[in-house]
Amino acid sequence: MAERVAFKDCYTEWDGTHLTVGNARMVRVWRVEHGALFAESLRVGTMEWLQPAGDVPGWTPAAALPDELRTLAFSAGEWRESPVSEPSLRVVLRAEGASMTLVYAFWMYPDSAAVTGQLCVEGEGIGQVVVAQGGGHAEPTGVESLDAKRRAQEISAVDLMDAFSLAPQHVRLTQVRLMDRTDVHNELVFENEWLLLVNENHLQLQGNVFVMEDVLGKRGLVMLKQGPLPHARPVGCAVDALVHGNNRTFRFYGHGMGQGVGEGYAQTVVAYEGGDVGRQEAMQAFQRLVRPFDAVRDGRFLSNTWGDRSRDARIQEGFMLKEVAAGKRLGVDVIQIDDGWETGTTSNSMHAQTSGHVWEGYWAVNPDFWKPHSERFPNGLEPVIAAARKEGLQFGLWFGPDSAEDFKHWEKDAETILDFHRQLGVNYIKIDGVKARTKVSEKNLRRFFDRVLTESQGRVVFDLDVTAEIRPGYFGMMHVGPLFVENRYTDWHRYFPHQTLRNVWKLSRWVDPMRLRMEFLNNARNMDKYGDDPLSPRAYDADYLFATVMMTNPLGWFEVSNLPEDYVADVSKLVAVWKAHRAALAGGWIHPIGQAPDGTSWTGFASVGADRQSGYVLVFRELNERADCRMDAPMFAPGKFEVEALAGEGAVFLEDGALQVRIDTPQRFLFAKVYKTVKGEK
Repeated sequence: MAERVAFKDCYTEWDGTHLTVGNARMVRVWRVEHGALFAESLRVGTMEWLQPAGDVPGWTPAAALPDELRTLAFSAGEWRESPVSEPSLRVVLRAEGASMTLVYAFWMYPDSAAVTGQLCVEGEGIGQVVVAQGGGHAEPTGVESLDAKRRAQEISAVDLMDAFSLAPQHVRLTQVRLMDRTDVHNELVFENEWLLLVNENHLQLQGNVFVMEDVLGKRGLVMLKQGPLPHARPVGCAVDALVHGNNRTFRFYGHGMGQGVGEGYAQTVVAYEGGDVGRQEAMQAFQRLVRPFDAVRDGRFLSNTWGDRSRDARIQEGFMLKEVAAGKRLGVDVIQIDDGWETGTTSNSMHAQTSGHVWEGYWAVNPDFWKPHSERFPNGLEPVIAAARKEGLQFGLWFGPDSAEDFKHWEKDAETILDFHRQLGVNYIKIDGVKARTKVSEKNLRRFFDRVLTESQGRVVFDLDVTAEIRPGYFGMMHVGPLFVENRYTDWHRYFPHQTLRNVWKLSRWVDPMRLRMEFLNNARNMDKYGDDPLSPRAYDADYLFATVMMTNPLGWFEVSNLPEDYVADVSKLVAVWKAHRAALAGGWIHPIGQAPDGTSWTGFASVGADRQSGYVLVFRELNERADCRMDAPMFAPGKFEVEALAGEGAVFLEDGALQVRIDTPQRFLFAKVYKTVKGEK
């Protein structure tokens, strides 16, 4: 008799030969033979996505399976993927052998068209890890042949995360290549597309995100690897996806296990319908299950002094009290001190050339490294925190978990953060200096984050810096907090508002904007470095700069007390409007609209409510001669919408999925609320 376990609308069944995981929206079925899993069905609604199961098993380890008997054990129940995630149904199938045990885990959130899987391998002495190369393939000879074996040899059957063939004939494959290490990269999103045909029979691709869309139905599947980007994985693979166009066969590689044993990266298949709009919403929906948006905790406007390049030279009690007072006037939610508040000296200090300094090994250098600097803060941090709290602001700190010896001291680091949280109410922590070089490093870094999140009941928010080095990136540890994406400075002629807007716009196609921390700067500084450039920061009004990042977690990357008065007056008005609507903005699905920003386009964002009867539009007229623009907005319901202009200038009309916008002045924006007074009315 089959075993069945249910949680809300999710369920799993195990009958000894077939494992089923599903809910009302999506169902996956695997055939189990000799402890190996073969994808047999992937059904979304009434549509079956897979061809009959093949003979290549998914979820195989990175070393050849020993020829031995395996006993199977099934269990399932309610589970949380992380301390802050929504509850899900988790299914575990354990295939235990004498020398190697495979532990397959799958989980699914209620009312979610997504299933996540993960392989854990237990055993010793299992042989050398095989890095998936995808096999060879026959070169074209010019002689016509239908012999598929001459076109492509058999692919590697180890280190597989999933394997199946799609039933739809006409499939568009999209490879999404994301870039981090933004100190050396500025273009962060690259999308490559193929319409699969039988002769394109051996695509070998890298990345964390792949999309397979049935072009006739505008519905598809997204494969998401929950791991670092390819360059940052301690155990990498030459191929993340290998695709054969002749029968739409897909193989996904790279568990990233050290020595072929341990816990692999999770991989999720997300189903969607409705083309780009549906895909973006499905991706955001899944990310918001892994880390749900909390209107009290998330989407805060944070300031950090580092953007003005004083580094730690000005950090001390009196200066930070000025920052608190100025932050209140600007409308900041969180005043954050970057590197320099602590006793120890890091390699980024102004004093790094004249005294001992480190970028890891903090505990070995000084056991008191992470205590407040006794000269800069002779009374500790308490007076500054008390001043912030009196003004209704929260307080944040910069912190570098110690990468030395594979984060050996992760427990000390966790207790340091928890002490600040418990004793001083510090809940916003910028994480920097991370070097997750090994699998042990990855594991201990995750332990650090999870300990703090668990014991703070999710109140501590980490900003993960992805500007350099070897770090979890966009999808490595999605539950932790916002991603600190860019270091941009006018001092080095590296801040352009349209470039930051471009990165927000392009990333928002794949990464939930509520997971991004994006910066705007003081445009009165260093204007001599820009000459008469019409796209220089000074070419824009200050409120425009804030508007470029108001669909994310905004970062004031400046000394607030150093801002000109007209800047503060300009920005604070928009911040007040934004605060009145930010919960509703973040509660909707956020879409890029118009063209990708390049400094001369018409571009923007739409936030649409679940009923599609209301939402917001944020439109930018960049430097161009066109005062009017039409933009597609298919995320809204058919019919005519009422419009309430909230900030900026111009006029907008929304009817039947089309925006008509007029902004008379170049390099200005319009922020408006749109809604239907009567549902279905045209």
